[in-house]
Amino acid sequence: MKEKEIIRVRDVMRPQIDIVDGMTTISDALSQMKSLKNKMLIVDKRHDDDEYGIVRMSDIAHHVLARDKSPERVNVYEIMHKPAMMVEASMDIRYCARLFERFKLSRAPVMDKGKLVGVVSVTRMVVEGLRK
Repeated sequence: MKEKEIIRVRDVMRPQIDIVDGMTTISDALSQMKSLKNKMLIVDKRHDDDEYGIVRMSDIAHHVLARDKSPERVNVYEIMHKPAMMVEASMDIRYCARLFERFKLSRAPVMDKGKLVGVVSVTRMVVEGLRK
């Protein structure tokens, strides 16, 4: 019987990394998301001992839209999730999918040897992973 090939996160991730500063307004972050056709931005570290954060469309909907706040007056750092849940590039996508299910994630930044290398999503795991 043939062993099933292991598909790793690095094989299906999107290598483009869309980073935003925490001081960016939600209005500017939304413009960036729209132009990049992305639903999540990674919030950059402020210094070497800091951690990355993330801001998602759902965070903006919940913390800005639903609370009737002005996107021009709210900064990314006020609504971001930090530290961001990261996945390793070498992780088997089956385990990544289980991690996403357990923590109700739809996408996450990807790290390789301590360096940010991309973003993986449930969609990419399913579409790209099952196609291989």
